[in-house]
Amino acid sequence: MKKNLIVANWKMHLNVSSASIYINRFNKEVPVHRNIEVVIAPSFLAIQPLSLEVDHRKIKLAAQNAYFKDEGAFTGEVSFTMLRDLVKYVIIGHSERRLYFHEDLETVRDKVSACYRNGLTPILCIGETKAERIAGETKRVIHDQLITALSNLTAEEVRGIVIAYEPIWAISTFQGEVAKPQDIQRVIDFIVYQISELYGSKVAEEVRILYGGSVNPDSVSGYLALENCDGALIGGASLNYLEFAKIINKAYLIRGKE
Repeated sequence: MKKNLIVANWKMHLNVSSASIYINRFNKEVPVHRNIEVVIAPSFLAIQPLSLEVDHRKIKLAAQNAYFKDEGAFTGEVSFTMLRDLVKYVIIGHSERRLYFHEDLETVRDKVSACYRNGLTPILCIGETKAERIAGETKRVIHDQLITALSNLTAEEVRGIVIAYEPIWAISTFQGEVAKPQDIQRVIDFIVYQISELYGSKVAEEVRILYGGSVNPDSVSGYLALENCDGALIGGASLNYLEFAKIINKAYLIRGKE
């Protein structure tokens, strides 16, 4: 059985000192759960010191972004190559990267390829806007984002990818509405179908699919109970170590204390 994956995306919050304090307090709240994989994505500056501080049995680290070139004259960028010894995962194609930094389908595709080239695991974010949802374009958007991102990958690589469905219309940053579990289930089913069509049902069964969209301790149980939902990508609620610990402990209870 796949482990549930609970990912904290701190975004542009917590400096090195406050990140260290968070980890110290968080460790006291959450034991090691064999059936739950906990991932924290801090700022670039905090990754290296936290890599020396965290209990790697309990917490894996992720980067929030990286550049798809391995090296070169790209002032200010951080490559996947630079991250290889520090993190296990990299978040790619987050809605804020697509909206604020104009990352297109091809850029996301190239980042996914670079991630695998450097032995890291992508957490690929996909999701539609409110306007696209109202226009009935959800499946088209999800199809285009997913198929383009996976286009350079082998079936073996796809087996290990993590896909985070994060509908932009449900994100609190954009004054989103609370997503109903049945709406999320339809999209998760569509993602599984698309992967099955391209790579076969066995590959689709191994891909972990997360939900992200204003997830908090009160709503997480409903999402994690969905078929083929293997975890959650947490934004704002992950900045409070007590709230994030509650989410993890609820995930543990849902998985039957395996």
